[in-house]
Amino acid sequence: MTQMFCFQCEQTACGSGCTKAQGVCGKKADTANLQDKLTDSLIELAGCCEKTEEITELIINGLFVTITNVNFDNDAIQRYIDRVDAAKNCDKKFDIKSVWTADEDIRSLKSLILFGLRGIAAYAHHARVLGYTNKAVDDFFYEALNALASDLGTDELLALVLKTGEINLKCMELLDRANTETYGTPVPVKVTTNIEKGPFIVVTGHDLRDLAILLEQTKDKGINIYTHGEMLPCHAYPELKKYPHLKGNFGTAWQNQQKEFADIPAPILFTTNCIMPVKDSYRDRVFTTSVVGYPDMVHISDEKDFSPVIEKALQLGGYKEDKKMTGINGGDVLTVGFGHGTVLSVADKVIDAVKSGDLKHIFLVGGCDGAKTGRNYYTEFVKQCPKDTLILTLACGKYRFNDLDLGDINGIPRLLDMGQCNDAYSAIKVAVELAKVFDCSVNELPLSLVLSWYEQKAVCILLTLLYLGIENIRLGPSLPAFVSPNVLNILVEKFKIKPITTPEKDLQDILGE
Repeated sequence: MTQMFCFQCEQTACGSGCTKAQGVCGKKADTANLQDKLTDSLIELAGCCEKTEEITELIINGLFVTITNVNFDNDAIQRYIDRVDAAKNCDKKFDIKSVWTADEDIRSLKSLILFGLRGIAAYAHHARVLGYTNKAVDDFFYEALNALASDLGTDELLALVLKTGEINLKCMELLDRANTETYGTPVPVKVTTNIEKGPFIVVTGHDLRDLAILLEQTKDKGINIYTHGEMLPCHAYPELKKYPHLKGNFGTAWQNQQKEFADIPAPILFTTNCIMPVKDSYRDRVFTTSVVGYPDMVHISDEKDFSPVIEKALQLGGYKEDKKMTGINGGDVLTVGFGHGTVLSVADKVIDAVKSGDLKHIFLVGGCDGAKTGRNYYTEFVKQCPKDTLILTLACGKYRFNDLDLGDINGIPRLLDMGQCNDAYSAIKVAVELAKVFDCSVNELPLSLVLSWYEQKAVCILLTLLYLGIENIRLGPSLPAFVSPNVLNILVEKFKIKPITTPEKDLQDILGE
């Protein structure tokens, strides 16, 4: 087919959907249609199979493949389809087009469930590779996929939308436990953006296990390792930061990779999204692994023998001299490691600062970054936040401002990087604990959420916040195309969700100044 339909990400064409030969993300119509076929097969499988570990893992990985900027490789996607079809034991048929062409409110609610489910699958995948599972999370994949093929009304679907948020909370908690029990509780650490001369490898994506294996395989080989994008928080985990050749962070957020990777004298390992269409200037040095796929790139199998990546690093040799690099605001030091363990360890200082009036408000400014115009809103918002406010941040949206030096309040840094997108769990845990201390609800705290979104992991996090009853979330840079006017009205009336406007107006509305 020469046409597609996809509206699952924030940058979707015209704010309504990508419908031509290629999506804005670079995904071609034949790839998009194969991902739809994989979704069909997963829904069919969930309705006619026994729940086994093998089937559950197949469903989770299959859903992960369909997330934006994960897999552009038609052959790899077809292999997933073949595996799923081989596992089915009935003749159930489903066509996702029945969702895309449904009543707009049904389409909207089912899309929230499906896209949220894809996000949960990513987190479940990362937990699983570390040996952590949760029965309630696993069971929900079957329940939600079956619901997509069922004739349910808006009330039933809305309840399932909120359950998607509930299950994602369990999944984020599971992944938090998997990461911290495996690699230790994150601690604050300063990370340089400068690159030392000599061979190096850039690791991007989200997978801590892949980084740990690569660090071990490159030990004593004279090769430095640099994180990129959402891998930045890995520097804070004790069992990863113990490797002296984990040197720093390369570049900024995912959407700048085509420019930043141009002629890079080092290989790039993609462990998860976001991979963009690969340019010729670095095509011969891109490696993928796990669910990531791109045509003609070398794929590292599940055995995780990174020898080809290591050999390429030695061949390319790295920069001849130390290379100065900065964040988008010119800073060259990024501080990470403020997960819930660290923040709650200084909760007494935060509480005292609130009570004394030195700390007037806390903002959570984070989420996905992207290429669409208007995302400089988040840079300006943080710059304009008064000096008596704290900014919590997470996910790749932080690259808009994470190289700024915002100072501190009574020894507490004003900018606290809580980690990857899944570390929204840390922010939730901190908010809940502060609410207990102040004997109030989370909505009564001097706390405001200003979020950016791009892909499906952001969707499941938003649903978790709604499940928890969090109100007055500001969301941008634009609202999801798959949310119908009626569903949006429900979200506005029930949760007071609202679009961002300008930094000046939003700060004035929040702070009343």
